[in-house]
Amino acid sequence: MPLASLLVASIPIAAQWLHYPTAGVPQKPDGSPDLNAPTPRTADGKPDLSGLWAPEKTRPCPPGGCLDMEVGEEFFNIGWTLKDGLPYQPWAKALVEARKAQNGKDDPVSRCMPMGVIKLHTTPQLRKMIQIPGLVIILNEQDANYRQIFTDGRPLPVDPDPSWNGYSVGKWDGDTLVVQSIGFRDDMWLDRWGSPMTSAAKITEKFHRVSYGRLELEVTVDDPKAYTRPWTIKLTEFIALNTDLIDNICAENEKDMPHMVGK
Repeated sequence: MPLASLLVASIPIAAQWLHYPTAGVPQKPDGSPDLNAPTPRTADGKPDLSGLWAPEKTRPCPPGGCLDMEVGEEFFNIGWTLKDGLPYQPWAKALVEARKAQNGKDDPVSRCMPMGVIKLHTTPQLRKMIQIPGLVIILNEQDANYRQIFTDGRPLPVDPDPSWNGYSVGKWDGDTLVVQSIGFRDDMWLDRWGSPMTSAAKITEKFHRVSYGRLELEVTVDDPKAYTRPWTIKLTEFIALNTDLIDNICAENEKDMPHMVGK
């Protein structure tokens, strides 16, 4: 299946603010961007996660091309780097096999529903992180979606209403922002294969900006309803320069849903 069909809606990889120079980019002696320059820091000395980020692209385009939408393998199989794969509970493993057999036609994203935290880390669309005192905001190109990570010391809610992005609080451990999230819906997909996540899940993310141009992310999913044990993956994102976000609204002029018939 072409990747364009997998992503359903057309994706504006090159945003309309094309060629507008990103401010404050460190430069090499020849004037080119120095992406290995030291990590920028905020006034309080913490690493500044602010910037426009794109995921690492490790999967080649399928035959016929992919409209510049190369993706990481995690987009399809979030656990592909794990030696024995994801530790599914028996019901979850059977569900994933059924979803794969149907070419992922019931993926919420195929119905123009939100992606959720994990899939937003692997989609080829851009995301902008804005770090201010007490809060990190992530703006996603996909469906003009936002996420809030509170760093003001508040606790996680005790009995939150389930939501697509959950509820997130973070604190600094040295130069790493450690984020805890709960309060997810019971019908989340973590990848195109259909790996499930339930309302019992707790996600731990560790954001570490190792240089000006590179952001490393470690994600642990602890969901005893769907998996036999917690599991952890590592992702890499790279700074995107001289461009910006543009709204991509899946349901706008959407024409693919009638053709999502599975087998």
